[in-house]
Amino acid sequence: MADIIEVKHPLVQHKLTMIRNKAVGTKDFRALVDELAMLLTYEASRDLPLETVEVETPVAVTKQQSLAGKKLAVVPILRAGLGMVDGILQLIPAAKVGHIGMYRDEETLQPVEYFVKLPDDIDQREVLLVDPMLATGGSAIDGISALKKRGATQIKLITLVSAPEGLKAVQEAHPDVPIVTASIDEKLNNDGYIVPGLGDAGDRLFGTH
Repeated sequence: MADIIEVKHPLVQHKLTMIRNKAVGTKDFRALVDELAMLLTYEASRDLPLETVEVETPVAVTKQQSLAGKKLAVVPILRAGLGMVDGILQLIPAAKVGHIGMYRDEETLQPVEYFVKLPDDIDQREVLLVDPMLATGGSAIDGISALKKRGATQIKLITLVSAPEGLKAVQEAHPDVPIVTASIDEKLNNDGYIVPGLGDAGDRLFGTH
């Protein structure tokens, strides 16, 4: 079973507390999600391989460590996952970006896939699948399945807020996929929303209702 990593860094927890506040407006919410995505990616990328390279400083020639050319892809689950992409690309600007479009059926609470566009070499890349909320787990499970169906074998899921029910569901469906999250919240309510959560991330990111 792959790891679930709950990132307890003080900056992560502070910024997460800020976006939980319903009084935070769209502009600040977007900026904070960007920052949180960057901080979570720092944790998710800690096992990237390094290689020794030679560089010349203003003082001397030296051998130092550099990323070993591993190919990465960032794949947001639309639409809320889009809010995490820019923060990740600030850290890993060479990463390719794909998209998986899903929406939740309000009656069944199940995800419906409507769009998938990925880099052609997705099977050769480590994929960071991103979505701010992991509630029932349905969208994440289907998103991971869509990636695997198209050849991806190295996948990590990054979320801001996760419900225990969603974590359990993803682990049961895809035990090989590590999950990095800023918070494991209390539960889902009867409407399928995370408690205490932060509301509808897509609506808060894009100013819709």
